[in-house]
Amino acid sequence: MTALLEHLRSHKTPARWLAALRALVRTDSLWLLVLAAITGVLAGLAVSLITFTTLLAHNLLAPGYKRLSGLEHVAPWRALLVPAIGGLLLGLWHYILQRHNRHRPVDPIEANALHGGRMSLRDSLIVTGQTILSNGCGISLGLEAGFTQIGAAFGSRIGRNLRMHRADVRLLVGCGAAGAIGGAFDAPLAGAFYAFELIIGSYAFPLLAPVACASLCALAVVHLTGETLPAITMTIPQDIPALAYPLLAVLGGISALIGVALMKSAAYAEQIFAVCIKPLWLRPMVGGLLVGGLAIISPTVLSSGHIAMRAGLVSPPLLWAAMGLLLLKAAASTLSIGSGFRGGLFFASLYLGVLTGAAFASVVAPVMDLSLGLCMIAGMCALATAIIGGPLTMILLTLETTHSANLTAAVALTALVASFTVKRIFGYSFATWRFHLRGENIRSGVDVGWMRTLTVGRMMRTELDTLAADTTVATARTNFAGRMPRYIVLHNDQNHYAGLLESNLIQSITIAPDQPLSALVEHDGEVLSPDFSIGHAVAAFERTTRPALAVTDREGHVLGILSERYVLRRYAEELERTRRELAGEKHGK
Repeated sequence: MTALLEHLRSHKTPARWLAALRALVRTDSLWLLVLAAITGVLAGLAVSLITFTTLLAHNLLAPGYKRLSGLEHVAPWRALLVPAIGGLLLGLWHYILQRHNRHRPVDPIEANALHGGRMSLRDSLIVTGQTILSNGCGISLGLEAGFTQIGAAFGSRIGRNLRMHRADVRLLVGCGAAGAIGGAFDAPLAGAFYAFELIIGSYAFPLLAPVACASLCALAVVHLTGETLPAITMTIPQDIPALAYPLLAVLGGISALIGVALMKSAAYAEQIFAVCIKPLWLRPMVGGLLVGGLAIISPTVLSSGHIAMRAGLVSPPLLWAAMGLLLLKAAASTLSIGSGFRGGLFFASLYLGVLTGAAFASVVAPVMDLSLGLCMIAGMCALATAIIGGPLTMILLTLETTHSANLTAAVALTALVASFTVKRIFGYSFATWRFHLRGENIRSGVDVGWMRTLTVGRMMRTELDTLAADTTVATARTNFAGRMPRYIVLHNDQNHYAGLLESNLIQSITIAPDQPLSALVEHDGEVLSPDFSIGHAVAAFERTTRPALAVTDREGHVLGILSERYVLRRYAEELERTRRELAGEKHGK
């Protein structure tokens, strides 16, 4: 620290201070750890402030009672009026943003996957405010979307202000998200691996220290501000029969099916609201009324369901009660997302998993008397894995939340079965499913943005050997005597592309000398566009099984040639560069 103060003292202006700090971070990885800790502190403060503000808003639904999902009864007029008014306010907010042509905010996964960790702090504050409004009026979604959005945005802003390397900015985005989840769930290991599995997209040992530091710092801040919940006290079995494991694997598969059904239902609900209610600003109000109607039946559908989850773990519901609450909570969450409210399914998936496990234990009771606690903990982990993704994250979260380390094998089994089943039958988590619906092919926070900047136009070879398509083989041999190119581009009378010919064909003794070159090429019109990404090029080569393809403009004029060998080499080079950055090799320089 003394070295830092001396370094900054020699620079008199804030701009020079930033430059000095930037130089220190780039030359010594210790200062990256300091920035990660600062990001974690900011994320922890954001979690505490968001939680406090939301609980304060909950008094509108239940004066004097802050945790809505733990209510036994709610006044019907409050249950209908408060979510509807909150939905109207949110709808008007959406309308104002639409009028001002505000672009769609970028979330942490998308930022790391496509934009090198670049996030807008202003847009993130908007998302956080909308999440507070949604959860504050009782809507059946969690606050984790706001937590991770603002935490990651703090990390992104720090990295961008210091003009840090792309990999370092992406790391700080992961640190912000780790701090948000670790602080919100009182689970620092789960927060760290949430960043690795979902935000950064891979695990590397040099990244463990800054990510874990951010998670621990955020947790410390949340504890200091008093915004944590008391520990769960429940009955946990000490021994698990060997025959229980096949049934737990079945529970993992069932949880996966429920998770996929919930994710698809949310997409269908959005389509129904869009068709039935044309004004965008009116949809949240209608959704609020519907969720309020379900809350009259059972207030456990309100808010994220965190207290209801804890109550279910301590006092397990019976079969029909568990199934009824499962359907109500799933319907409320689906309506909340479909009508346009902000929030996530992280908290909700844990509660739904507890209900699934309780119902499963009752169903299999005639076959084997499984512990309710075991099934609920395993179901909580399995369903959260199915919806959110990140099996290791959910295993750690479940064990840290329930303090059930002796159930590690059972919890891991259900999580892995759920994860494998979802990948086989669906292929998406909730976040990546939403990207898919928007037309983005993103499966995690792995940095694939370079694939979109590395275009065919940048990789193609523009030095071409061309001939008219009606040129004979004998003429081509004469023209290229002593210098035979690998590929020859053919063109027609209008100078448009007519085919790509490998030169070894015209050298073959089996080819008649008077045969035109056009007879030697395939006429399927397969070409590349200069704005295609490297991913499009690789797919085209796999589809056509050709070693090279021509690059043309919209009018059909040839611009260049791109070979599969060169594309794969560039692809491998970029992957290696990304791997080195993730491994943090440059921090040791």
